[in-house]
Amino acid sequence: MPSAARDIPIVNGHSNGRDEASLARTVSNSFGTLDLSTSPSATFHTQHSGSYGSAQKPSTKQLKPFATQDVKVLLLENVNKTGQDILRKQGYQVEALKTSLPEDQLIDKIRDVHVIGIRSKTQLSANVLKHAKNLIVIGCFCIGTNQVDLQYAAQNGICVFNSPFSNSRSVAELMIGEIITLARQLGDRSNEMHQGVWNKVSAGCWEVRGKTLGIVGYGHVGSQLSVLAEAMGMKVIYYDVVNLMGLGTATQVHTLEQLLQQADFVTLHVPELPETINLISAKEIEQMKRGAYLLNASRGSVVDIPALVSALQSGKLAGAALDVYPNEPGSNGPTFTSSKLGSWADDLRGVNNVLLTPHIGGSTEEAQSAIGVEVAESLVNYVNLGTTSAAVNMPEVTLRSLTMDEPNHVRVIYIHRNVPGVLRKVNEILGDHNVDKQMTDSRGEVAYLMADISNVNVSEIKDLYQHLEDLGSRIRTRVLY
Repeated sequence: MPSAARDIPIVNGHSNGRDEASLARTVSNSFGTLDLSTSPSATFHTQHSGSYGSAQKPSTKQLKPFATQDVKVLLLENVNKTGQDILRKQGYQVEALKTSLPEDQLIDKIRDVHVIGIRSKTQLSANVLKHAKNLIVIGCFCIGTNQVDLQYAAQNGICVFNSPFSNSRSVAELMIGEIITLARQLGDRSNEMHQGVWNKVSAGCWEVRGKTLGIVGYGHVGSQLSVLAEAMGMKVIYYDVVNLMGLGTATQVHTLEQLLQQADFVTLHVPELPETINLISAKEIEQMKRGAYLLNASRGSVVDIPALVSALQSGKLAGAALDVYPNEPGSNGPTFTSSKLGSWADDLRGVNNVLLTPHIGGSTEEAQSAIGVEVAESLVNYVNLGTTSAAVNMPEVTLRSLTMDEPNHVRVIYIHRNVPGVLRKVNEILGDHNVDKQMTDSRGEVAYLMADISNVNVSEIKDLYQHLEDLGSRIRTRVLY
């Protein structure tokens, strides 16, 4: 039987029955001063197209939720200048810092910002996010989003975007370079030469042609690496939890054990999930060929480092390359020490033919520029238009852009709890107006509704906003004018 529609309660004010710890959010409302801006004279341009997002057509009307100068943006961890420039051209107030911040400083900084951009080191936990009373969107200028409490963000109407593929080529090229470096023991020979030691040897040095590369995780990075490795004459096998068609002659194997038993080089490209923590530990290393090599460019928790060190010391593995670690320093400097990271740090540095890099897989000028464009465009589209395409924690909803010949249109965005009866209540509020287009979708407990309404004056906007705010299902209401 279908679920009975619930009676969505009407409440006074904005608390909607939430606990007293909930904070008033002001980001989508400038009605106190009636300072509603129309399209800015400056237009948004980018030299990128295609997968980086769609540029606004000249006739497109850019919406703003409030006066442009009110939008406060905080960028941490040296976000690339391409992203900074895109956000500044919108007239937003942008503060960009080169490092991450400890939790107490981050809480203080995040209180009044509407947009925050981070990379992999900044931790946006529920404890941090609950202090961000105006925050509407988070941009992760990287692939991973495990540094953000995605569920808490969604439940509080905070959309999260990332860059899932822009640095894929850079990571794949690093892996190719490290595979050759390990096969030829180049790291050790270079260190010896820097110390004045001439040690010309060939024992234990190999060509990579004809060797088998096992790729764990055949996504954006893994598939790029697959193509590059085949071009060098390697045989490529891969394991993924999803059935995927291989590029070139790459072959999917059915189990991780099969891959480990066959591969001369094993590279890891998986997300951080409960299932991937210590994915490679003593048991899995024992399944690998004697004299094989292990490379990790995914997340530090995927490899049991003490088990890896033991395998390197015993000669079970001939070498390893790590670009990620279970605990990573928050800033550059002499901080990669056992006192900060764990007892394994000194042991790891003491093993031969081990390449250690400071999470630089995506740290190329090309990758960071592309990431800057991709994520910044997503942030602009969300702030200005309410578009959630490519969001990682919200339903993906978009509407055709308004045009300059639609001067009295309003876009209503209603983020709400996904319970029966909500749409009936919302449409009762919108029913006295001409709704030109409307779309809604849900993702778990959270639903996202967008509607464009024509011929609306300022006083009616205030009324619409207030009625939606007073619905008991409300998570966040935004009105773009």
